[in-house]
Amino acid sequence: MGKRTHTQTPSQTVGPFFHNALVSKDCNILVNEQTRGQRIRISGKVLDGEGVPIPDALVEIWHGDRNGIYPHPHDPRVGDLDEDFRGFGRAATDDEGLYWFDTIKPGATSSDTDSGQAPFIAVRVFARGLLTHAVTRMYFEDEVNDRDPVLNQVSHDRKATLLAKREGKGSTSDYRFNIRLQGTHETVFFDV
Repeated sequence: MGKRTHTQTPSQTVGPFFHNALVSKDCNILVNEQTRGQRIRISGKVLDGEGVPIPDALVEIWHGDRNGIYPHPHDPRVGDLDEDFRGFGRAATDDEGLYWFDTIKPGATSSDTDSGQAPFIAVRVFARGLLTHAVTRMYFEDEVNDRDPVLNQVSHDRKATLLAKREGKGSTSDYRFNIRLQGTHETVFFDV
């Protein structure tokens, strides 16, 4: 029996339908002028295993408001949620693999542990060839993260892949968070 080669069929790949079907105008803007909290812009690139930008990926984020309250009925504090905060957004990558969101910096989230969780943003990535979306978290390098129960399960040498780097100062701060899907410096993804 000869050596078989395998190529993916169209039913085995995902995309590139994100830009047309799942992303609408301004869905990467989670705030309006009345939203309370520190305004931030998150931007980054989605990269493949060789560090090449992926031009047709989709990034989703979900996070709590400035007090760590989620826009979800199961959050026991949902009645105190800032009504001017959406909490969920989608962004498609451009030709250079770049995505961005305008939002606020989330507050710490309560948990079942005494320490609670450091401020974070839940991130999902969809891209061509991913049969299942990739799930990760984005933490902030300028926050106290050392007691976060989830981040503490990540090996020390890989934690940096989950930290957004601050780039700006003033009323709006910029954070850079590149997402590498494979290879050296691959972002830590969670099996959920």
